[in-house]
Amino acid sequence: MHKRLVNHCTIDLTLIPDGPILIKSGRQGADPTKPDMEFVETYYRGKRTIYLPGSSLKGAIRAHAERIVRTVGQENPNNKNPNIPWASNPLKDQRDHWKKKNSVEIYKLSSFTEQMFGNTSIASRVRIEDAYPVDVTSLNIEERNGVAIDRVFGSVAVGPFNYQVCTSGEFQTKIHLKNFTLAQLGLIGLVLRDLNDGWFGLGFAKSRGLGTVKVQYNSAVVQYPGCEVKNKQIYSFASQQPLGSHTALLGVGEFLIDNEYNFPKPDSHKETPVAFEPMELGFGIQQTWTGEEPVKCLFRKAVQSWSLVLRGGTAA
Repeated sequence: MHKRLVNHCTIDLTLIPDGPILIKSGRQGADPTKPDMEFVETYYRGKRTIYLPGSSLKGAIRAHAERIVRTVGQENPNNKNPNIPWASNPLKDQRDHWKKKNSVEIYKLSSFTEQMFGNTSIASRVRIEDAYPVDVTSLNIEERNGVAIDRVFGSVAVGPFNYQVCTSGEFQTKIHLKNFTLAQLGLIGLVLRDLNDGWFGLGFAKSRGLGTVKVQYNSAVVQYPGCEVKNKQIYSFASQQPLGSHTALLGVGEFLIDNEYNFPKPDSHKETPVAFEPMELGFGIQQTWTGEEPVKCLFRKAVQSWSLVLRGGTAA
């Protein structure tokens, strides 16, 4: 399924600390003047600065996506609902028999979240960029002190130690989702909603109040690189068959004729407030949802498809 690219969504967003946040560096530096726990740093636009690694963001987003799926579905399929969305348990899965199967069979056997985020046998369809500060000078970085308490005696077990936190600033990143179903896009929307509401956090000491952020949507761009608009209808270059109106929102299943991966079909919203326009260089088409409310509107439509998946018991 990675050999073709039929649709692609790029979500541009800004993460704003809603309190202290720390994503620790993997090692302690040799500088004795720095705190015991340092924020990860890199060079960005010629300056050394802290940032939020894409790997840390993706790990938190995937974990909460699995939490949502386990809440409304089940961890394992059963005879009553064999196709309900579920998340696998990597500690219990026995996947030696996958070695003899092809990519199509492995994809069908993978859980809903694995089909999005990948596993050891299939690649991820979600890519998250590092979140860099919009303005390095606006970052407020503090040092705090802490101790580790012995659970038995109630005395200090480790410490005191100091750690670095960021309490204000803005970090901009992008989430890319390729060959997506609308239900998968809807699940990303639910995860970002919960991140904004503080249901889960990022980085170190989340249970002690660190890591909460606010999510600000800048834009979302939905692209169909193999399509064009003629007479207010979307046509595929390959088949020249009409796929929907020039304001429709289409999932991956609408583009595949053989559909060997069993993507849901129909998987579309016939009308949206945003019309398609040509992509750069005049090849392919795209929808651009600019601003907070338009992006939320896109997610609301995608979440409707996610709800249908749950009610219909069909993993998309």
